[in-house]
Amino acid sequence: MPRTLITGGAGFIGSHLIEYFLEKGHEVISMDNLLTGDVENFAHIHSENFRFIKHDVTNYIHIEGKVDYILHFASPASPIDYLEHPIQTLKVGSLGTHKVLGLAKEKGATILLASTSEVYGDPLVHPQKEDYWGNVNPIGPRGVYDEAKRFAEAMTMAYHRYHQVKTRIVRIFNTFGPRMRIRDGRAVPNFISQALRGEDLTVYGDGSQTRSFCYVSDLAEGLYRLLMSGETEPVNIGNPHEMTILDMAKKILESTGSKGKVVFKPLPEDDPKVRQPDISRARRTLGWEPKVSLEDGLERTIEYFKSKLLLPHALTIFQNIKGDNGE
Repeated sequence: MPRTLITGGAGFIGSHLIEYFLEKGHEVISMDNLLTGDVENFAHIHSENFRFIKHDVTNYIHIEGKVDYILHFASPASPIDYLEHPIQTLKVGSLGTHKVLGLAKEKGATILLASTSEVYGDPLVHPQKEDYWGNVNPIGPRGVYDEAKRFAEAMTMAYHRYHQVKTRIVRIFNTFGPRMRIRDGRAVPNFISQALRGEDLTVYGDGSQTRSFCYVSDLAEGLYRLLMSGETEPVNIGNPHEMTILDMAKKILESTGSKGKVVFKPLPEDDPKVRQPDISRARRTLGWEPKVSLEDGLERTIEYFKSKLLLPHALTIFQNIKGDNGE
């Protein structure tokens, strides 16, 4: 049975990877310091082949026995998180990556680094191919995340070239699905939460900035294929269907039946104007491309948010009614 370590396993993507690799017959160890993760994300998993270790990967990592694969997903990932935790974001991208690469070297494991489309910054090339070096402001507020990931990629390639560690690098584009946090700060969870509450949807700037949204199960499949491949160069994994943020807001209003409207606020500093992956390399080397439509993905995600937002609210109302009746 392959033994796989997933750092950041209590996060949105990490928790889906736990399920995916268990289904693939792996023994899975999840490691997370719970800075932004939540054990509730994998509380439903009851498998003798799964265990959780609470640990900060910027410190020395010790795992008894063999480790065949490592997926390094430990990091704050939304603007709200890395603006609130800038030092921790830089440390997990640098010290944390160093520690997991050291573990991979010790165990002879294959390691997959979760990098990001943010390494392209506010791109001057569109769509973004893996050979584009990016346009990043290293001292801007987003630089703590962008440069942490760029450094992590450089260190990963150094371990590959100098120590012959078996490495993989994925550049993840916008991903959505169940288990995103209600107060995540990114477009899809923000819009769905506001729509389900009947609030107006907040769009930053004029909404003309574009993103490409990939459903989380498609991402998990792409990550698995990359991990099992021989590809050592970075690979974009994302949905190449590009749309404006304003169009996404309107789509969610329509999908939820919300009566809210769109309101506009100033665009944050260094917010990318365009974002669309060129997935030619993923198609060619992995035989991968996304399958889940935006409509299907949104339907599943909205149902999850309803369970988190509407059912607890209904229960509170019911309990209040019972209390008023003296029962």
